Amino acid sequence: MTPSAGRTAPLDTTDRRIVEALRAEGRLSMRALAERLHISRASAYSRVERLHRDGVITGYSAVVDPERYGYGISAYVYLKISQHSWKAVRQRVLEIPEVWHGALVSGDYDLVLLVRAPDAHSLRDLVLTRLQTMPDVTSSHTVLILDELPAEAHQPRL
Repeated sequence: MTPSAGRTAPLDTTDRRIVEALRAEGRLSMRALAERLHISRASAYSRVERLHRDGVITGYSAVVDPERYGYGISAYVYLKISQHSWKAVRQRVLEIPEVWHGALVSGDYDLVLLVRAPDAHSLRDLVLTRLQTMPDVTSSHTVLILDELPAEAHQPRL
C-alpha cells in the first residue's frame, strides 16, 4: 500500500512525539527513541516503519554549513517562465547542483530558487549563463542573502 498524495496520515500523540524527536536528532537509535518517549522498542520500530510507509517520514539528511562546504555566497533567484513549462523547467533546475531548494509560487514570479555558489563570479555565471538562458525562462530577479537563521530555526515545533 502506498501513501495517497495530499492526504494526511492519522497520527496520535506518540506518533507526533516520534516525528518531533527524529526531526531534532535524525540519528537517534530506536533504543534511545523508545527510552526518550517511554515506549517499548518494538512499538518504536513499528511506529517509525508505519510513518515511513505512510509517507510522513520521507528520509533523513545531514544539515550542512554552506560556507564550510565551499559555498560562500547564497541568493534567492526568482524566475518567470513561459506558461505550461513548469515540468520542463523543473527537470532542468533539478540538474543544477547549486540549487538547494526550489518552489513553484504564486505572485509576480513563477519559481523561487535558493542557490549557493563558491563566489560572486560563480553566482553570476549561474544566473546569467545557466538560468537566464534556459529555455522557457522569460526573466529573473536575484536577491543576495546577507545572513541566515540557523538551520534549527527552520524547523518549527509541531
